[in-house]
Amino acid sequence: MPLPDGVHSPGDVYRGAQGGGHTNRTFVFDDGQCAPRQPGAEDGGRGDGARLDTAGLKMSDLDSEVLPLPPRYRFRDLLLGDQSFQNDDRVQVEFYVNENTFKERLKLFFIKNQRSSLRIRLFNFSLKLLTCLLYIVRVLLDDPALGIGCWGCPKQNYTFNESSSEINWAPILWVERKVALWAIQVIVAIISFLETMLLIYLSYKGNIWEQIFRVPFILEMINTLPFIITIFWPPLRNLFIPVFLNCWLAKHALENMINDFHRAILRSQSAMFNQVLILFCTLLCLVFTGTCGIQHLERAGDNLSLLTSFYFCIVTFSTVGYGDVTPKIWPSQLLVVIMICVALVVLPLQFEELVYLWMERQKSGGNYSRHRAQTEKHVILCVSSLKIDLLMDFLNEFYAHPRLQDYYVVILCPTEMDIQVRRVLQIPLWSQRVIYLQGSALKDQDLMRAKMDNGEACFILSSRNEVDRTAADHQTILRAWAVKDFAPNCPLYVQILKPENKFHVKFAEHVVCEEECKYAMLALNCICPATSTLITLLVHTSRGQEGQDSPEQWQRMYGRCSGNEVYHVRMGDSKFFREYEGKSFTYAAFHAHKKYGVCLIGLKREDNKSILLNPGPRHILAASDTCFYINITKEENSAFIFKQEEKQKRKGFGGQGLYEGSSRLPVHSIIASMGTVAMDLQNTECRPTPSGGGGGGSKLALPTENGSGSRRPSIAPVLEVADSSTLLPCDLLSDQSEDEMTPSEDEGLSVVEYVKGYPPNSPYIGSSPTLCHLLPVKAPFCCLRLDKGCKHNSYEDAKAYGFKNKLIIVSAETAGNGLYNFIVPLRAYYRPRRELNPIVLLLDNKPDHHFLEAICCFPMVYYMEGSVDNLDSLLRCGVIYADNLVVADKESTMSAEEDYMADAKTIVNVQTMFRLFPSLSITTELTHPSNMRFMQFRAKDSYSLALSKLEKRERENGSNLAFMFRLPFAAGRVFSISMLDTLLYQSFVKDYMIPITRLLLGLDTTPGSGYLCAMKISEDDLWIRTYGRLFQKLCSSSAEIPIGIYRTQSHVFSTEPHDLRAQSQVSVSVEDCEDTRETKGPWGVRAGTGGGSTHGRHMVGSDPAEHPLLRRKSLPWARRLSRKGSRHTGKAAAEWISQQRLSLYRRSERQELSELVKNRMKHLGLPTTGYDEMNDHQNTLSYVLINPPPDTRLEPNDIVYLIRSDPLAHVASSSQSRKSSCSNKLASCNPETRDETQL
Repeated sequence: MPLPDGVHSPGDVYRGAQGGGHTNRTFVFDDGQCAPRQPGAEDGGRGDGARLDTAGLKMSDLDSEVLPLPPRYRFRDLLLGDQSFQNDDRVQVEFYVNENTFKERLKLFFIKNQRSSLRIRLFNFSLKLLTCLLYIVRVLLDDPALGIGCWGCPKQNYTFNESSSEINWAPILWVERKVALWAIQVIVAIISFLETMLLIYLSYKGNIWEQIFRVPFILEMINTLPFIITIFWPPLRNLFIPVFLNCWLAKHALENMINDFHRAILRSQSAMFNQVLILFCTLLCLVFTGTCGIQHLERAGDNLSLLTSFYFCIVTFSTVGYGDVTPKIWPSQLLVVIMICVALVVLPLQFEELVYLWMERQKSGGNYSRHRAQTEKHVILCVSSLKIDLLMDFLNEFYAHPRLQDYYVVILCPTEMDIQVRRVLQIPLWSQRVIYLQGSALKDQDLMRAKMDNGEACFILSSRNEVDRTAADHQTILRAWAVKDFAPNCPLYVQILKPENKFHVKFAEHVVCEEECKYAMLALNCICPATSTLITLLVHTSRGQEGQDSPEQWQRMYGRCSGNEVYHVRMGDSKFFREYEGKSFTYAAFHAHKKYGVCLIGLKREDNKSILLNPGPRHILAASDTCFYINITKEENSAFIFKQEEKQKRKGFGGQGLYEGSSRLPVHSIIASMGTVAMDLQNTECRPTPSGGGGGGSKLALPTENGSGSRRPSIAPVLEVADSSTLLPCDLLSDQSEDEMTPSEDEGLSVVEYVKGYPPNSPYIGSSPTLCHLLPVKAPFCCLRLDKGCKHNSYEDAKAYGFKNKLIIVSAETAGNGLYNFIVPLRAYYRPRRELNPIVLLLDNKPDHHFLEAICCFPMVYYMEGSVDNLDSLLRCGVIYADNLVVADKESTMSAEEDYMADAKTIVNVQTMFRLFPSLSITTELTHPSNMRFMQFRAKDSYSLALSKLEKRERENGSNLAFMFRLPFAAGRVFSISMLDTLLYQSFVKDYMIPITRLLLGLDTTPGSGYLCAMKISEDDLWIRTYGRLFQKLCSSSAEIPIGIYRTQSHVFSTEPHDLRAQSQVSVSVEDCEDTRETKGPWGVRAGTGGGSTHGRHMVGSDPAEHPLLRRKSLPWARRLSRKGSRHTGKAAAEWISQQRLSLYRRSERQELSELVKNRMKHLGLPTTGYDEMNDHQNTLSYVLINPPPDTRLEPNDIVYLIRSDPLAHVASSSQSRKSSCSNKLASCNPETRDETQL
């Protein structure tokens, strides 16, 4: 269609400016009329390169000359088409005309195009094989005994004479060739010759001799030209032509065909496959050439058959050499020598290349075949560098689940395989299921090798041992992007180190941020002791069989309870919970624990994706709810065994709503060998007690004490549906009590100034908003410095501040964004104000303003520059007034030249603080979990040596938690973030584990979901007696769900070397020696409010002499020990003397250390009155019991882990509920004023 008047074509201007080659004519614009400009004198007489005269043409002129479309171009041309096309001077330009030549078309078909070239080479390969087959047919049809001669000549018979040295060359030069066979060979030769000449013509690049002297071309000429000559010279039709040499041309064609095949299907070829194919073809060609050559030359000798010649070649090339068949004439002998020399040169080169490729393949790994990917299930593990600890943690945790046994693990790592990793992957257990590929996730070829698009999941782990952790995160982000781009349907499980980088991988199905979880867990360790151990045991897969062969009862119980994990089940399909449909969550939790021993901790509505931990008694269960519970194994692997009498009772009293029978305790979770739990469900029902005095209802009947008439108070039943008159929820948004708002004499006015709200400044994108205690006005940055005064205050040490509560000190290298998550759980709105501990950040480097802006809104948060390896820094930050010291792992020490030496500095510094401040509870983060055995190291502690042997034995038994019996880990004093790697691995099977863990750690706050806290059992609370009764008391009074116990018990550590069985004779264990009788006297009840979050530090480092119950039991224990050791009085006396000497030595060392600390405090101008000189508490051990059996007896100073319901869930409660006490004590009034029915 022609251009409208006045419209300039940019292409015309461009082509005119460029000159000739594309157009032979330009347009001249004159008042909107477009006319062709004829070549004239000013163009130099050239009509093919006329130029556009743009001398006076400007952009403004071009814009002004654009006119609207004339009417004749609007509709007429649309209907009638372009009528002036014949008169139009526009030129159609064709591109790439150089490829339209005959030669280029042939080259495109024969060489450039992969698919057509593949067909040509396949045809050529078939022709060469046909020529070899025709040669074999000619040999089988030819018999020299019938006569030898040229075509049409008389035949001559020839007989070989061994005594004659002369050779008759006629049998070698002439053969018998049938006419039909000759015709076929001539046709094949002509086709091969024409094809060869055509390829020579197409590949000619100016040097004809290079093409002529190529070996394939020479062989082609030898095998084709003689046949073409025989067409014109018939006597030569019986001339011998070495057609068997075409086998080498067939080998060459096969190599080219394989290359074209890989190019055609656009897949990377396997160099190992190609090399093996080349080696096999080379051997075959050598044998075939030698067989045919010797057979033909021996026509002038013994006239060997083709089979005999083949036998001779095999025997010769295999270096066996029987000697029964030998060449008789020198030409055949010369051929054998030549073939052996060629084999000695060619085959070693081929084998060397093959071995090299094999070694490279062993380093880089092979391919995961497409067929296997479509028929098998596999996951991909992408890492920067693969260490043996990381690999074993992944494999042990991944294959711990029964339904993953048929999965394959493909490891994609850019580095060469480590020697230790290579040894492990050679074990038959892993060699059949683990495939190592050396490659990068950023290369599509490597992702294709790993069959990422067919993978069930892709785990992308960061290299935490890198000095620059931000750079490690950047690499992880790029890997995640590359995998998502290549395989968008492959689920991603990503591990990120820094929280500020988390939003870059938000698209992944599951993301675990290491620093977020680490600091939140370390913070909870300060208020809920051993939270790190609790979470670690929950996220590890175990059958609870660890330590069951140990003579120590605490190890058996601790190991058995460590097998508890979090599982899920739909309520309508559950045998555990379906009978509680329509009842409250608290009612279902208590009765499921009482009846089956399972701990219901949370649920998820069908119409809501959020998981709620302990939604409270007002939440009514529905059949579509998904229940989350803690148990030894999941319900599907549990067998339910009822007592015979209970079966009869169920038949007889199936319609009764109340439980009948005497009150007995259940037997919990008997573990079968293959993971199936057979629960022996005894009669656990309660009987209704008669109504009396103040009230009635179903109560738990308690036995009398010593036959007296006094009765203990019963525990209120857990209601099926919440009753607002009996349940008084905590509303922490209101002021809990008036007396809390009134400052006492020794308490400052700062408590009143706290407000509740959301932190205004989040240090990074993606942090979950949490309601916290905040300052009404942000503190100036100068006031955040602990050791330096400013114009707002003159305090220069922790003593001057006059803190009511003990300090929490956290030592870190830098003030990273993850440290923000250490502060938030300790300032959450559900923490009572009077229990907020001052937080001191001991930083090696000065924090930046961005971090200070984020923390200046929190009350009692300070920082100081210093290090834990400096005693002066510790004293200035108030370590003598601290109850908890958290030592975070430093980034600069996470990598070391020698493996496992990254923790050397941290361990030695913590050991020094442990000796200087023995009453201080220190929580340490290590890089390598195996180094926790050095924490609080005692060289002469035989008990630790026995625990080391137990750890080795558990590791040999295949335990994933072999380190769990180390005393620092069991007590929650040491933690390694690598132990939380299993959280990401478990999420492949349990997609709810990451949200539940974040809720427990306080990283996420879902409306209506509870939080983790702790309460301490005092001697006054022992009337509860058992964990099952405590469960009922908490559910009925405050709707709290207990999930475990942190227990500390006395233990005598001997310095004499012996094993655990001998140690058990001198260990003082409350479990072994507890008096079954209840303590006499009135039932004490806990007074005050807020005891539910009592800090574990009051119990962890407590002296056994401070416990009255232990003092009362010390005499029977001593008598029992004296009876056990009476036969060896001399040995016991010697041991007692050695212990006395050791105690004197320790006392003198203690005094020396005390003087050192006091001198440094005096030098710094600090008061020495606060320095605590308590003895080193080496006679206690602590451990965690997750979901213990209901009949577990409570002990003094037990700390119970609770999931408390959300205080904000019932803000709209009545005013009476708001003013109620939020006490965590087991009883809130004296026995005389209790409103419960007493029998």
